[in-house]
Amino acid sequence: MKHSPLFTVALLIAVCPNLFAGDCVILQMEKRGALLPPIVIETLEGDAPKHSANFKKLAASDFYSNTSIHRVLPNALIQMGDPISRQKNPVDLGTGGPGYTVPPEIKLKHAEGVVGMGRLPDKINPGRLSNGSQFYITLRPLPELDGTQTVFGKVTQGLDVLKELGNAPTDTNDAPVDRVVLRRTKVVPKEKLDRSLKDFRTGNPSFWSRMSGYLPKLF
Repeated sequence: MKHSPLFTVALLIAVCPNLFAGDCVILQMEKRGALLPPIVIETLEGDAPKHSANFKKLAASDFYSNTSIHRVLPNALIQMGDPISRQKNPVDLGTGGPGYTVPPEIKLKHAEGVVGMGRLPDKINPGRLSNGSQFYITLRPLPELDGTQTVFGKVTQGLDVLKELGNAPTDTNDAPVDRVVLRRTKVVPKEKLDRSLKDFRTGNPSFWSRMSGYLPKLF
């Protein structure tokens, strides 16, 4: 019997509640051919266990590789995680996902640097179900979002990088004029974070580094 990805996440939480507990997710982006300093996100399992487990599952499986930032509200938030964003200028940008939603875990407030899951408006989504993969990061406190969306993480390193991206020019669809691509994600235990960050470099990525994101799609 084949189960949905969300069922698998829920089963892992029930059977192994400490799975991935205390882990961080490292993101590294590329802009204009140069790798940016890594972003570190600490997930908040105690307040949003399903969202935390789902996010780390996707990050560990390279689901986010070569997606791009598709929405920027200057000095407010940055949104990414849409698989459609791998394409350049798609007409349906911002509507993609992994094929499932996540039940709401709306508890935490929108302080600066928190990570939340995007979702459709109440009018067409009264259950407040979260998109399975699209997430946003706040660049300042956004109390107007409190009680409406699920917050499941916080940025512990690299918020300055995100704020700089959040001030870059955008087009009429709120997407960055200069495309910012998420090249690599990695889930690591907190105690190994410093060692893992040494593997992330800035500057011009090598050919094989750039190709690594495409290999799973070629074979």
